Parts: sequence; structure tokens; C-alpha cells
Amino acid sequence: MTLVGIIANPSSGKDIRRLVAHGSVFDNIEKVNIVRRILLGLESAGVDKVLYMPDYFDIVPRALENVHLKMSVEPLNMRCEGTQEDSTLAAKLLEEEGAKCFVILGGDGTNRAVAKGSISVPFMSVSTGTNNIFPCMVEGTIAGMAAGYVATGAVSVEDATFPTKRIDIMIDGKVVDIALVDVALYDDIFLGSKAIWNMDKVKELVLTQAKPSNIGLSSIGGMVIQWPMPQDKGLHVILGSSDSEEGFIVTAPVAPGLIKPVRVLEFNSISIGDEICFDMSPAVIALDGEREVELLPGKKASVRLSGSGPRVVDIERTMWLAVQRGRMTNHGK
Repeated sequence: MTLVGIIANPSSGKDIRRLVAHGSVFDNIEKVNIVRRILLGLESAGVDKVLYMPDYFDIVPRALENVHLKMSVEPLNMRCEGTQEDSTLAAKLLEEEGAKCFVILGGDGTNRAVAKGSISVPFMSVSTGTNNIFPCMVEGTIAGMAAGYVATGAVSVEDATFPTKRIDIMIDGKVVDIALVDVALYDDIFLGSKAIWNMDKVKELVLTQAKPSNIGLSSIGGMVIQWPMPQDKGLHVILGSSDSEEGFIVTAPVAPGLIKPVRVLEFNSISIGDEICFDMSPAVIALDGEREVELLPGKKASVRLSGSGPRVVDIERTMWLAVQRGRMTNHGK
């Protein structure tokens, strides 16, 4: 039996960046429509069963209305609290149930939460969040078909997916959290609204990605390196305040529609296994664009670049390989 897991976050795309910037809005009705198309794509690819994370909006049950499917679609046996821990728990349970692929609806934060639960199952990440670097914009039908071809083995995981990196966050030498795209040392003592938009308070960045075409903090790295970053490398960036005269200024899209001058004091390439120590405390550490970890006075924080991120479905490659292997051709039979 081929099993796929769906984790659709009803809270993604609704943070304060819609107010302080111009973040995209994916309401839950649109998520229902996307999931409906994903389900049809999964069935067409030969998936037998879908297990999904239940949520307060009933995204998947609503998607099933007026759709007749032969494959089984059932909720996970779990209690949801309406927090990011729901996604983490759902990923753990889906891995235990034998899911061959995760279809994830959310932004960078949702994918980070899923990765905290499992990195062994390939991710098909559909962008429905505010910051969307890790997931991609893809039509739901195609996302379902590609995930289905991976899950059924029509295209092998090795052929269909690519590896990603992560950043381990350590307090006093113990890993307490992870990030998939960026970590920021933020000069504040409260988590607050979580999202970051005051760049004067961002003191250091550690990045798994650095592309000028990205949106968010990782775009800053893309403005300074001027060449594509290798898969086994990351970037450490030290920032200064806007009124300083040191370093140089880059103009970066630090949030959707929010383009800011950012003063860069120093930047250095880092390798897998390298550890960066943060000397400031108290402070806040932001993960994938959201303040998540409070660094209390006297505590020592560091971050380490790891090659153990989740594998992600390469949609275009998977679809080409499925065509080449005859999955969409019956030759009149």
C-alpha cells in the first residue's frame, strides 16, 4: 500500500508581515481548493491512501466535498492544539505509519516544524505562507502527481529529490531547535510578534541559502556573495546599524514588498560542521524569519551548519522522469 501524508497548516500566511510589509495571503478556502487538486493528483499517480493532519478549519475534509476518490483519505489519530507543534507531531506519526512522501502546505516556518518531526520522508512543499524560500509555488495538481510518483516508486527518491541543509541551534552546547533557511541574532529580549522587520536589531545572520532572488533575510546573503553558493557551504554575515559608517550597504527585499538598506560589516563562507558562536545575551534568535528562541543572560548560544536537511521533491525533474518511464502513456491500451 502506498501512503502519502498531508500536513496543511491553517495558520500559515497570516502573520504580522501582512501589515508591516505586503506579505501574500493564502486564506483557508484557497488551501481547501489546493488540497482538493493535490488529492486528485495523488490518486492519478496511483497512491492508495492518504493520512492527514486534522486542523481547526477541516481543510482536508472540506477538500473532499463533492470529490469522488477511490483512494482512502483518513485523519491521523492525534489531538491538535493549533500550534506549530501539531505539524511536528503529525510528521512523526506519519513517518511511523510508513508515509513515502509528505505534502506540506505552509511557509518556511511550517516546513521547519515538519522537519523537527521527520527528515527521513521526502518533502513536497507547497508555498502557502508569508516567507516562502523553502517551499515553492506550484499548482496543486502537479504537486500531487509529483508526490505520488515519488511515493509509488515510479521515480526513485534518489532521482526525484535533492538534499537540503539545516542549521542546528545550540544553547550551552545542547541542540534546542533547527532552521532550514536562516538564523538571525536579534537585539531584543522578547519574542513579541515573532516576525522581523527592524533590520537595525539584526546583528548576525547564518544562512543555508544566499540568493538575490530570495525574499527575506537570505536575500542579504545573495546581495554580497555575487556567485551561487555550493551545496556544502553556508554563509555567516555580520551586520551594523544604519547610522554606522563601517562596512557597506546593500539594498535587500527583507520581507514581501519591504526593501531596506542593510549595512554589512563582514561576511564569510562556512562549511558543513562549522559552528558560529553568538556573544550577545540576553537576545533573541530568529529561525527562518521568526523569533523563536530567547537567549537568557549568562547562556551561551551557537549555531552549526548541517547537511542533514530533508530531501525535497524536484517537481520538474520528477515529472520529466515519469513521462520518460511511461507513467502518462497507455499506447491505446
